[in-house]
Amino acid sequence: MKIAFRPKLLDCLHDYNRAQFGKDLASGITVGVLALPLAMAFAIASGCSPTAGIWTAIVAGLIISALGGSRVQIGGPTGAFIPIIYGIVASYGFGNLLGATMLAGVFLLGMGLARLGQLIRFIPITVVIGFTNGIAVVIFLAQIKDFLGLKIDNLPAEFFGRIKMLAANIHTIDLPTLALAVACFIFLLLYGRLALRFSLFRRAPGPLAVLVIATLAAFFFDLPVETIGSRFNGIPQELPAFGLPDLSIELLGKLISPAITIALLGAIESLLSARVSDTQIDDRHDPNQELMAQGIANIVAPLFGGFAATGAIARTTTNVRTGGRTPIAGIIHAVVLLLIVLIAAPLASYVPLAALSAIVMVVAINMGEWHEFIKLRRFSMNYRIIMLATFFMTVVFDLTIAVEIGMLLACLFFIYRMSDLTRIERLPLDALAEEPQLIYPDGSMRIAAWRLYGSLFFGAVNKLEALLDPQAGHPEVVILDAERLIQLDTTGLEGLELLRDKLGKRGCVLVISGLNSQPASLLERSGFIEHLGVSNVCKDLDTALAHAERLLPDLMGGGEYE
Repeated sequence: MKIAFRPKLLDCLHDYNRAQFGKDLASGITVGVLALPLAMAFAIASGCSPTAGIWTAIVAGLIISALGGSRVQIGGPTGAFIPIIYGIVASYGFGNLLGATMLAGVFLLGMGLARLGQLIRFIPITVVIGFTNGIAVVIFLAQIKDFLGLKIDNLPAEFFGRIKMLAANIHTIDLPTLALAVACFIFLLLYGRLALRFSLFRRAPGPLAVLVIATLAAFFFDLPVETIGSRFNGIPQELPAFGLPDLSIELLGKLISPAITIALLGAIESLLSARVSDTQIDDRHDPNQELMAQGIANIVAPLFGGFAATGAIARTTTNVRTGGRTPIAGIIHAVVLLLIVLIAAPLASYVPLAALSAIVMVVAINMGEWHEFIKLRRFSMNYRIIMLATFFMTVVFDLTIAVEIGMLLACLFFIYRMSDLTRIERLPLDALAEEPQLIYPDGSMRIAAWRLYGSLFFGAVNKLEALLDPQAGHPEVVILDAERLIQLDTTGLEGLELLRDKLGKRGCVLVISGLNSQPASLLERSGFIEHLGVSNVCKDLDTALAHAERLLPDLMGGGEYE
């Protein structure tokens, strides 16, 4: 298999010019400034330090833009990873999170090398909507502690334990923290309207604006609220140490499942983001190249203290809207973040955690497709069950179980639906009924014809039993018209072999007509046609009926009809 590794950046450099660089520069600066508060907020919500979030955005963002298969994809930490990462950190520690991230990167790289990018689209939209909305709820609930200023050291990763802990400590609400968080939350919700009325608000992204205003308010009014400095001792104004993370070999086997979850979610979110951006810039991304870039980014980021990263829809959309059209904009966004860390890191110590929790809560609200719940009544019961089951499993358990259950339900309902569409109908032989020699004394026909519709697969093969039903009579020849049969699997083949053998024991001949290419190929390769007899395979129903009439004299034991 030929492996094609060609980043989109190479294609964009052929006709790159100064005018486009100006647009990419402006867009990269804008997205870089927007990424700063989001990177810190997502890291803290995930149980990590804000420094880890920033270096994830810098290192992974740089690699995803430089090596990816999209012109405008912006990579970094995202809200969708919060419940997964928080659970890994709570259960195994930060060092093993880095190990799980690198393992997920290997999986992503392997998926890209194996050219599995298109397979991600096979995940039903009901499952995607269910876990997206579920993740949004989990993210929102995870921010209640910092939003209310509750005095809790560590929240459990498990849903019921988390709810119980929040309820038990609700009396520790800190009013200054709550007031600041509510103000930031309302400000962010109204930011779009403010930007339409006041040009001042159009010049800065909402998260950055609320971060600056909340930080200034907390500093000048000396608000008694927790900050990045008080909890994490600020952000180091230096490059991180390069090296392998501190892994536990004993836990490596247990990290495979969360690593698969990270890889699966990273693949889905990055390719969804790339598809959305394609429609905005009239382009086509390379899904396999994108997966390879995501894999390399998640392998390298932990070497600098970063964790899981993927394509970020909000930042990618912002990049497109501000003029970015090549990966240069994403590279500039990473450089801007790096300069902020090296120059302005000490200022981050004054950022109140209440503001960051408000930012994450608004992100959770915006990422959920809540209108899909209202539209549920328009769809089938199967659709509702899949989406609601995936949503419930995501909220109460975890994404891995949710996707597994959602996919299992989707497959079961698909099998049921396909089997329901597969039909076998008795064909009336009115023309032959006028020939007395073709009719038994009891009035039943010596020749019976059936037509098969749909797909004869493992979920529908039992429908062949209708041909053996005693109430269907005991014909000398059974014609199975397969003109409307579009697909046949090996279980369906076995069912046809069993039908042929049982009819043969009755002294009855099976004739098949109108085979399409796929069923015909399988029947030929398996030796079924050779065993049945080539003459018993006819091109159409009329030919099969004529052939059946020629067979009757020999089947009835003489050269003439009785």
